[in-house]
Amino acid sequence: MTEKAKLFHGLVQKADHNIVVMDLGKLEGVMPSKEQIPTEHYQVNDKIKGYVLEVEKGAKGTPQVIVSRSHPDFVRKLLEFEIPEIYEGVIEIKSVSRDPGYRSKVAVYSPDPNIDPVGSCVGQKGVRIQNVINELSGEKIDVIEWNEDPSIYIASSLLPAQILAVDIKAEEKFAQVIVPDDQLSLAIGKSGQNARLAARLTNWKIDIKSETQFREMLMKGSKEDGESTEPEKEEE
Repeated sequence: MTEKAKLFHGLVQKADHNIVVMDLGKLEGVMPSKEQIPTEHYQVNDKIKGYVLEVEKGAKGTPQVIVSRSHPDFVRKLLEFEIPEIYEGVIEIKSVSRDPGYRSKVAVYSPDPNIDPVGSCVGQKGVRIQNVINELSGEKIDVIEWNEDPSIYIASSLLPAQILAVDIKAEEKFAQVIVPDDQLSLAIGKSGQNARLAARLTNWKIDIKSETQFREMLMKGSKEDGESTEPEKEEE
């Protein structure tokens, strides 16, 4: 099966909490519970899209397709299907991180300076990205521009929060991010979701602090340094 053919339509034949069985035409598709979007409920005769994870031999020796709607590559394929620039390779999807059913972050890039990769993916009045959101039953999608400068990329990955500064330690792939006090909860997100998705998207460890927290940390550090520094005794 080619890479372009990994997105498919199927008709639900059987659905319960553990497994969904689909008619894919000549093949049978099986979607285990871990590959389902947790906020969705499937019913017999539903027409749904899915992503082919693998093809294996079924119980009767016939090919059985293992399908997913929760995999990050499902979002990747939907975007490729909806956005010609991605399909044609003019815009490249660099990374996808996902909390299925709730939120995804997608980093896009174009080597052509005349193309706005984020704007192209969102579309006029958001129509292109809305088609993907509808297919994912309302899952939010943050489209950000990939940048080879990790500090810029990490700052963008934490959208919609505003960022004051990013201090990186490249050898450790660690980033200290400072945000305005009123942006801290937005940067971290509900149950840490925004920070977690940003870390997965960029593949960097990210520590977020408010401006006040950062100042307190600096003051504490300088105070401790002062206490530990003793004047050298003169030799007698």
